Amino acid sequence: MKLTGIGVSPGIVIGKAYIFASERFSIPKIHIDSAKIEREITRFREALTGTTGEIQELKKKVTSEIGDEHAHILDAHLLVLEDTLLIEKTIEKARKEKLNIDYVFSEVLEELAGALSRSSDSYLRGRASDVRDVGKRVLRNLLGKEERALRDIGEEVIVVAYDLSPADTAGMHREKVIGFVTDVGSRTSHTAIMARSLEIPAVVGLEDISHRVASGDRLVVDGTAGVVIVNPDREILKSYEEKRIRFEVRERKLRGLSGFPAQTLDGRVVKLMANIELKDELPSVLAHGADGIGLYRTEFFYFNRPDLPGEDEQYKAYRYIARRVAPHPIVIRTVDLGGDKFVSPLEIARELNPFMGWRGIRFCLEQPEIFKTQLRAILRASTEGKLRVMFPLVSTLAELKKAKEFLEEAKKRLRERGESFDENLEVGVMIETPSAAMIADILADEVDFFSIGTNDLIQYSMAIDRINEKVAYLYRPAHPGVLRLIKRVVDAGHSKGIRVDMCGEMAGEAQFAIVLLGLGLDGFSMSPVAIPVIKTIIRSVTLSDAREAASDVLKLSTADEVEKVLSKINAGGVV
Repeated sequence: MKLTGIGVSPGIVIGKAYIFASERFSIPKIHIDSAKIEREITRFREALTGTTGEIQELKKKVTSEIGDEHAHILDAHLLVLEDTLLIEKTIEKARKEKLNIDYVFSEVLEELAGALSRSSDSYLRGRASDVRDVGKRVLRNLLGKEERALRDIGEEVIVVAYDLSPADTAGMHREKVIGFVTDVGSRTSHTAIMARSLEIPAVVGLEDISHRVASGDRLVVDGTAGVVIVNPDREILKSYEEKRIRFEVRERKLRGLSGFPAQTLDGRVVKLMANIELKDELPSVLAHGADGIGLYRTEFFYFNRPDLPGEDEQYKAYRYIARRVAPHPIVIRTVDLGGDKFVSPLEIARELNPFMGWRGIRFCLEQPEIFKTQLRAILRASTEGKLRVMFPLVSTLAELKKAKEFLEEAKKRLRERGESFDENLEVGVMIETPSAAMIADILADEVDFFSIGTNDLIQYSMAIDRINEKVAYLYRPAHPGVLRLIKRVVDAGHSKGIRVDMCGEMAGEAQFAIVLLGLGLDGFSMSPVAIPVIKTIIRSVTLSDAREAASDVLKLSTADEVEKVLSKINAGGVV
């Protein structure tokens, strides 16, 4: 049986399945006398305190065994326990409806987790598992049940589960758990990040594998391709053993390139950088030889909390990353809230068409205190490394000029406070709207660099919702219209003497590497694990050949034709 899901951590492992069943609590609905409600609330607060202690102890364990970077993943769990909205709603409902606190809490918790899991944003969907995991810990304490843990496994296994929480992953016996597969999950979940950090092959989003596999079944897990094979025959097993050996040899060879530049055979050097969301990803960034961080998404500061992040909190985070990545540059994208990425303290109504609405720089310009707080934090951290600031979803020159005015106001405030910062902090624009691409020559006069965000640029150019399965077939990076927009942006930037990078998913896709090089990109920013492959491709070709390939592709009329030519360009073992 062959099952396909989402490969979130590369590598191939072969081993015995171990079913890790999710805990299910049967909680009766009990009416409580008014005189006993406060006792229920006290019990709830004690369970919250006990759960906080458990997570803090687990965090210490992870710090000592894996490192501080990974331990911070559990901070999201602690934030759930400090969520005043969740706590107060539970208490208010218990008092109003006169019901047992464990039943009320389970209802309130599932309401919140359900709302997150229905979000079209993959990051927020990933946070639903955090909320549910914390909820199980609290309920376990309320009900007096023993904790089940993966650290008790005594033999090498591949864990099979409906889902795994970051706490499950952090607490597992790493020498015994050689891989894991789950029914649900996404590339941006904390568990996926932990798997990549620990370099444990993993596949998620398999829908019902926890019901189709029994403990003891032999599994092949290909975390690179996102494939799981259940009880393979001898021929398939031999094939994957060979693939596993080839993968390991290839990984050693690729990692051996980490100290070498991404330089073509005729001397053209481009920068290969990493996209990150959490500082927990830094070990992977450094291990794969990134030339810096080309996209640091900062939205996570605003999630899973009842308040807004302050200047000092953000400053410390940016300073930490600046120091770890120095002397390489870090491009910090200002917060891209809005759309469906709203946070509870702002109490903003949802929109009918959020991705075409109040998000990105539009949101920041209307929330000046939130925006300027972040800008001051970035500026203060700029003395610790080579930071750059980038504005998202710009569609007009007026937006860009207004954003730069706010940046100048932030600088003025810091000068008044006597605080130092990099007076020459580079400013960039993320080109992800068709209008920005069409006026790139005008925008280039105002900034130091461009970074092309292909995820949204393709979505807006093709007039599709990329997460809508009915039109997903139209999401084609190889569409001639997309390639021509990229070429236009690159030419406009270079004509004004500024560098042009790409930070969308397209930058990390091997089939496009040669053509994007030929279109003139100065830098590619991608998932850290993709860097060695793209570097290998770039080091195997000449710039002149890449330019010729790009010229040929730009003459084509359809995405099918482009993809056919790309397969020929990349043939012969280059990719």
